[in-house]
Amino acid sequence: MTIKVFYSFHYSQDVWRAGQVRNIGALDGNKPVNDNEWEDVKKGGDAAIKKWIDNNMASRSCVIVLIGEHAADRKWIRYEIESGWKNNKALFGIYIHDLKDRFGNTSRRGLNPFDGNKFTFEGKAVDIKVYNPSPANAYDSIARNIENWTETALKQIGKS
Repeated sequence: MTIKVFYSFHYSQDVWRAGQVRNIGALDGNKPVNDNEWEDVKKGGDAAIKKWIDNNMASRSCVIVLIGEHAADRKWIRYEIESGWKNNKALFGIYIHDLKDRFGNTSRRGLNPFDGNKFTFEGKAVDIKVYNPSPANAYDSIARNIENWTETALKQIGKS
């Protein structure tokens, strides 16, 4: 069975890194949006962005937050985390700062966007996992583990 996931990430900073994770092909991720489409969505303001997020997240069972240098500061990543949890989606994060961008550069490790949030499922506290792939070969580390990480997140909320 293919697990359908929604990838949350800082578009302008991490779209290249997010594309690498999507291209692993282990999971059925949300369709990438190109720059022109995203600009059109943004022109509609906050309501249009929320609608786009909600529509794209609706048929997914898990939200994977790809944590780059500035992810924790992003309004829409916070919205995607809150919306995903409110709508019974499994959640987890992956640090992607060691993946190279289109220029071959890595970035600094960002803050954990789940810090300071309390997550409960059926009255019990849930620890949202955040994975930090091996810096020596972050891509291979993610490719080897992303399915297991997703299954672990789904089990936390009784979906696996």
